[in-house]
Amino acid sequence: MPIKKVGGGKELRKFLENLGFVPGDPVTVLTHIGGSVIVSLRESRVALNSMMASKIMV
Repeated sequence: MPIKKVGGGKELRKFLENLGFVPGDPVTVLTHIGGSVIVSLRESRVALNSMMASKIMV
């Protein structure tokens, strides 16, 4: 699914953008274990805690 919006404060948005989370790019949730989410993004896998993941709207 494509990313619609990245929320959060300026620093968090910049951090997520540097990881590759930008609106329009596709992202796929691979696993959701406990408080962590692993997603596939731009041919990479990225692990996020639930707080960061909740800021990414798809």
